[in-house]
Amino acid sequence: MKIGVSSYCLDSLMEQGKMTLFEVIDWIAAQGGESVEFVPFAFKLSDEEKGTIDTELIKKVRARAKDAGVEPVNYSVLANLCVEEDEAFEKEIARICHHVDVAAELGVPRMRHDISAFRRPLNQNGLADFDRLLPRMIEGTQRITEYAKTRGVRTLIENHGFFVNGCDRVERVMNGVNHENYGLLLDTGNIACVDEDPTVAAWRLADRAEIVHLKDFYIRTRDPGDTTQFDCGGHWFRSYAGKYLRGSILAQGDLDIWAILGELKKKGFDGNLMIEFEGLEEPAYATAVSLSNARRIWEEV
Repeated sequence: MKIGVSSYCLDSLMEQGKMTLFEVIDWIAAQGGESVEFVPFAFKLSDEEKGTIDTELIKKVRARAKDAGVEPVNYSVLANLCVEEDEAFEKEIARICHHVDVAAELGVPRMRHDISAFRRPLNQNGLADFDRLLPRMIEGTQRITEYAKTRGVRTLIENHGFFVNGCDRVERVMNGVNHENYGLLLDTGNIACVDEDPTVAAWRLADRAEIVHLKDFYIRTRDPGDTTQFDCGGHWFRSYAGKYLRGSILAQGDLDIWAILGELKKKGFDGNLMIEFEGLEEPAYATAVSLSNARRIWEEV
C-alpha cells in the first residue's frame, strides 16, 4: 500500500502562479508522499481541440517524478457519456480516448474518467434515468477501456457527482462493463454526496478498489450559509438529499476516517491511498496535515 497526493489538492496554488506542476511533484516528495495522481485542471498536457499532445512537457514531468521518487499512478479527467445525441456521444468517446493517449505518454498505469457530468440537473438523477442511460454508459465505457488496453492503460470508474455514485449504481456499471481492463477508484468522501455511509461503502467496495481517494467533509443538517449546489471547492454545497457538505482536512471533518481505513485494512486493501483535499484551508498546509493523518491513522487501525 502506498500513500500519495492528487495534484488537484494544490490546484489553486498552480492557478495563482505560486507553484508549477514540477514544484508540486517536488513538494509531494518532500512531504513523504509516495505517489501522485495527475488531474489536468490547473495545467494542460494536451490540446483537446487540435488533438495534439505536448510530448516534450510530458517527458519533463515523467523525469521530474522519477528524480523525486514519486510514482505516477493515475490520470483523471472529466467526461460525460450520458449525452443522448449520437454525434455528441461519438465525439465524447473520441475525446476521452485522446486522454487515454495522454495517460499512455505519461506512463501511468491507470486513468479515471467520469461517466456523467458533475453538474447534471438533480431532477434528472433518479433511478429511472439511470436505468434508461445505463446501456449507453456501458457501451461507451467498454469501447474506451478496450482502446485503453491497447495503450497499456487501465480505466477506472469513480463514484463521483450525483448520478453515477452510490454503491449499487457503481457496481451495476462495473458489472455491465464486465471487462478485465476496468476497475474502481473509490472516493470515501464522494459517497456522502448521495447520502450513503462512507464506512459501509469501504466495506462493500474495498475488494474491487484499486485506488482510494481519501477525503473528508463537514456535514450539517441546517443551512450554514454561503451554500451552492455544485461548488465543492471549499464552499458549502448540498448532498442529493439536501444535507450541507464542505471539504475539510482529513480527520478534522465529520467522516470517521479511522473506521473507513479500518475497513479497507481488514479487507486487505493494498492499492494506492490518494489524498484529495478540497476545503477552504491553505492547500499546502491542509494537504500536508491530511497526508500525515492518513499515514498515522493507517498505522493505528
